[in-house]
Amino acid sequence: MLPFSQAAENNKGPILQVLQEYLTRPGNLLEIGAGTGQHAQWLAPQFPEIGWTPSEQPENLQALNQRLGGEPAANLRPAIPLRVQDAWPLGPFEYIFTANTFHIMSAEQVALCIEQACQRLTGQGRFLVYGPFHYQGRPTSDSNRQFDESLKARDPAMGIRDQEWVVARFAEHRRALLGDHAMPANNRVLVFA
Repeated sequence: MLPFSQAAENNKGPILQVLQEYLTRPGNLLEIGAGTGQHAQWLAPQFPEIGWTPSEQPENLQALNQRLGGEPAANLRPAIPLRVQDAWPLGPFEYIFTANTFHIMSAEQVALCIEQACQRLTGQGRFLVYGPFHYQGRPTSDSNRQFDESLKARDPAMGIRDQEWVVARFAEHRRALLGDHAMPANNRVLVFA
């Protein structure tokens, strides 16, 4: 049995609607932390002119590539190993996409991820981040507060990031917030360009 995420099934449609607004030019996309591969498997064929490269920590690659090989798409490339703190693919990329990763990374890893990704984006490139965020230091819902507490109980370095803090990290690399979209289940998609 391949790993399966019900949340990925639930949110892939709303994520597609936002991506259709921003993935408007041909090019290459790097997906950071592709997880089960459900997003890559379903989203990549929707954008046939974009070469979609999923990435994941090395120990998770076998199951990810198994899923991706089950329903191949012409523009969906084999997943590559990527740890935020290690060597990154050279790029350049027109797009970088990540879903549900910033709250499971430490703040230092998130800052490093943003730095490394921005170095590999083209001048007109876009970075799209899906997940929960706090605003002005406060959760947007009781469920997000409980989720944040459960993350920190598991590992104090984890936790839902403040949207303003994330925006400031991108600004350090001359990338501005282009869009902030409300999503189901108290999530957002932040788009930087």
